[in-house]
Amino acid sequence: MKTDSMKKMIRGAKIIGLFLIICIVYGTGVYVGRLVYDGFVISKAWNEDAAIVLSRSESIEINAKEKTEASMPEVEESFETTESHIVYDNMTIEELAAKLDRSLNSTLAGKGYLFASTSLELGVDPYLAVAIVLEETGCKWDCSGLVKQCNNVGGQKGGNVKCNGGSYRYYPTLDEGIYGFIDNLARNYYAVGLTTPEAMNSKYAESKTWATKVNNYIAAIRAA
Repeated sequence: MKTDSMKKMIRGAKIIGLFLIICIVYGTGVYVGRLVYDGFVISKAWNEDAAIVLSRSESIEINAKEKTEASMPEVEESFETTESHIVYDNMTIEELAAKLDRSLNSTLAGKGYLFASTSLELGVDPYLAVAIVLEETGCKWDCSGLVKQCNNVGGQKGGNVKCNGGSYRYYPTLDEGIYGFIDNLARNYYAVGLTTPEAMNSKYAESKTWATKVNNYIAAIRAA
């Protein structure tokens, strides 16, 4: 039979064991709870940092977009300025072309831009070029057969292909005829210092009044 002392010892051991079990369970719970808590804190901190990074990224993207949009009007304005700059007689190329068109009729109607751009490209006065054409072909009113049949706008002679077998030059297209005419002025007149009707007169035409007539056309073109 168990003595009273043994019973007390057994009871004490049970109490101690129970206490140890409670401590172990409590300790584990505290550890697990701490892990859960720490995980929550870390997760929260991570999410906050990610949110900050995302916010910064969005801010950078927005700023970049705003800068890009802000720079676009400057580019467009620069392009418009380049396209509309003054090219001759205080006019843009479009305004000059429109002025020349007001003196070009019949077969040459609407060719003002080609005369303007080609003259400026080759260094020839566009008023002078058109004035010679008007004097040589009558295109102020109705172009001559030389223009209509052979695309010769300046009364040019020579060339490998002749107009209707005569001495005047033939061009396959009207645009080629216009370019060829202005190119002839640049190479055979301007290049040797003949840049005015008076200086060109003896070489370009037999008539001694040719320069006067061309100057009259220049004045009419400028006033148109």
